[in-house]
Amino acid sequence: MFVALLIDSEQPLINTEATWQHLGEHEGWHQPPSASDDQVLFMTTCMETWIITDRSTLARHFGSPLRTSALPSLQDLEARDRQAIQESLEQATRACSGAYRKGKRSFEVLGKLNPDVLEQYLPSFSRSRRILDERL
Repeated sequence: MFVALLIDSEQPLINTEATWQHLGEHEGWHQPPSASDDQVLFMTTCMETWIITDRSTLARHFGSPLRTSALPSLQDLEARDRQAIQESLEQATRACSGAYRKGKRSFEVLGKLNPDVLEQYLPSFSRSRRILDERL
Protein backbone atom coordinates (compact mmCIF):
# COMPACT_ATOMS: atom_id res chain seq x y z
CA MET A 1 0.00 0.00 0.00
CA PHE A 2 1.20 3.50 -0.85
CA VAL A 3 -0.20 6.53 0.96
CA ALA A 4 0.42 10.04 -0.37
CA LEU A 5 -0.85 13.60 -0.04
CA LEU A 6 -1.80 15.50 -3.20
CA ILE A 7 -1.88 19.15 -2.20
CA ASP A 8 -1.24 22.66 -3.44
CA SER A 9 2.28 23.83 -2.67
CA GLU A 10 0.92 27.38 -2.18
CA GLN A 11 4.40 28.74 -3.02
CA PRO A 12 6.82 27.98 -5.86
CA LEU A 13 9.21 25.15 -4.98
CA ILE A 14 12.95 25.63 -4.73
CA ASN A 15 13.59 21.88 -4.77
CA THR A 16 10.79 19.64 -6.05
CA GLU A 17 12.23 16.65 -4.16
CA ALA A 18 12.43 18.33 -0.73
CA THR A 19 8.70 18.35 -0.11
CA TRP A 20 8.67 18.04 3.67
CA GLN A 21 11.25 20.79 3.96
CA HIS A 22 8.95 23.04 1.89
CA LEU A 23 5.95 22.16 4.08
CA GLY A 24 7.96 22.83 7.22
CA GLU A 25 9.25 26.20 6.06
CA HIS A 26 6.03 27.51 4.49
CA GLU A 27 3.22 25.74 6.36
CA GLY A 28 4.77 24.80 9.70
CA TRP A 29 4.09 21.10 9.09
CA HIS A 30 6.27 18.47 10.74
CA GLN A 31 7.29 15.37 8.85
CA PRO A 32 5.94 12.22 10.51
CA PRO A 33 8.76 9.80 11.45
CA SER A 34 7.84 7.20 8.85
CA ALA A 35 6.91 9.62 6.03
CA SER A 36 9.10 10.22 2.99
CA ASP A 37 9.34 13.08 0.51
CA ASP A 38 7.85 10.79 -2.14
CA GLN A 39 4.60 10.77 -0.18
CA VAL A 40 4.00 14.46 -0.84
CA LEU A 41 2.78 15.21 -4.36
CA PHE A 42 2.40 18.89 -5.12
CA MET A 43 0.17 20.79 -7.47
CA THR A 44 2.56 23.72 -7.80
CA THR A 45 1.48 26.25 -6.85
CA CYS A 46 -2.18 25.30 -7.05
CA MET A 47 -4.53 23.06 -9.01
CA GLU A 48 -5.37 25.98 -11.30
CA THR A 49 -1.79 25.75 -12.59
CA TRP A 50 -2.65 22.29 -13.90
CA ILE A 51 -5.91 23.58 -15.36
CA ILE A 52 -4.42 26.52 -17.30
CA THR A 53 -1.66 24.31 -18.68
CA ASP A 54 -3.99 22.15 -20.82
CA ARG A 55 -5.34 24.80 -23.19
CA SER A 56 -7.09 22.27 -25.45
CA THR A 57 -9.14 20.89 -22.58
CA LEU A 58 -9.92 24.42 -21.39
CA ALA A 59 -11.18 25.35 -24.85
CA ARG A 60 -13.36 22.23 -25.09
CA HIS A 61 -14.76 22.71 -21.59
CA PHE A 62 -15.47 26.47 -21.70
CA GLY A 63 -16.10 26.94 -25.43
CA SER A 64 -15.45 29.87 -27.74
CA PRO A 65 -15.95 32.66 -25.16
CA LEU A 66 -12.71 31.50 -23.46
CA ARG A 67 -10.13 34.30 -23.66
CA THR A 68 -6.80 32.46 -23.87
CA SER A 69 -5.05 35.83 -24.16
CA ALA A 70 -5.81 36.35 -20.45
CA LEU A 71 -3.77 33.25 -19.55
CA PRO A 72 -0.05 33.44 -18.77
CA SER A 73 2.63 31.91 -20.96
CA LEU A 74 3.17 28.18 -20.54
CA GLN A 75 6.82 28.82 -19.67
CA ASP A 76 7.73 28.61 -15.97
CA LEU A 77 4.12 28.30 -14.80
CA GLU A 78 5.16 26.70 -11.53
CA ALA A 79 7.20 29.78 -10.63
CA ARG A 80 4.13 32.02 -10.75
CA ASP A 81 2.16 33.28 -7.78
CA ARG A 82 -0.95 31.22 -7.08
CA GLN A 83 -3.15 34.32 -6.83
CA ALA A 84 -2.04 35.47 -10.29
CA ILE A 85 -2.74 32.00 -11.72
CA GLN A 86 -6.23 31.89 -10.21
CA GLU A 87 -7.08 35.43 -11.32
CA SER A 88 -5.92 34.77 -14.88
CA LEU A 89 -8.18 31.71 -15.09
CA GLU A 90 -11.14 33.67 -13.75
CA GLN A 91 -10.48 36.46 -16.26
CA ALA A 92 -10.13 34.02 -19.16
CA THR A 93 -13.49 32.40 -18.39
CA ARG A 94 -15.40 35.52 -17.32
CA ALA A 95 -17.53 35.62 -20.51
CA CYS A 96 -18.17 31.86 -20.49
CA SER A 97 -21.41 30.39 -19.25
CA GLY A 98 -20.43 28.74 -15.99
CA ALA A 99 -17.23 30.76 -15.55
CA TYR A 100 -14.44 29.14 -13.54
CA ARG A 101 -14.92 28.95 -9.79
CA LYS A 102 -13.19 26.79 -7.22
CA GLY A 103 -15.41 23.88 -6.26
CA LYS A 104 -17.46 21.46 -8.34
CA ARG A 105 -16.61 23.27 -11.60
CA SER A 106 -12.88 23.11 -10.91
CA PHE A 107 -12.97 19.36 -10.28
CA GLU A 108 -14.95 18.78 -13.49
CA VAL A 109 -12.18 20.44 -15.50
CA LEU A 110 -9.42 18.75 -13.48
CA GLY A 111 -10.81 15.32 -14.35
CA LYS A 112 -10.60 16.06 -18.08
CA LEU A 113 -6.96 17.20 -18.22
CA ASN A 114 -4.44 15.42 -20.44
CA PRO A 115 -1.55 14.15 -18.26
CA ASP A 116 0.86 14.17 -21.22
CA VAL A 117 0.33 17.92 -21.68
CA LEU A 118 0.83 18.58 -17.96
CA GLU A 119 4.00 16.51 -17.88
CA GLN A 120 5.43 18.51 -20.77
CA TYR A 121 5.21 21.84 -18.90
CA LEU A 122 5.07 21.09 -15.17
CA PRO A 123 8.08 19.53 -13.40
CA SER A 124 6.09 18.83 -10.22
CA PHE A 125 3.44 16.96 -12.21
CA SER A 126 6.16 14.97 -13.97
CA ARG A 127 7.62 14.07 -10.56
CA SER A 128 4.20 12.99 -9.25
CA ARG A 129 3.57 10.84 -12.29
CA ARG A 130 7.00 9.20 -11.96
CA ILE A 131 6.44 8.42 -8.28
CA LEU A 132 2.96 7.02 -8.86
CA ASP A 133 4.19 4.90 -11.76
CA GLU A 134 6.95 3.47 -9.54
CA ARG A 135 4.72 2.86 -6.52
CA LEU A 136 1.45 1.67 -8.01
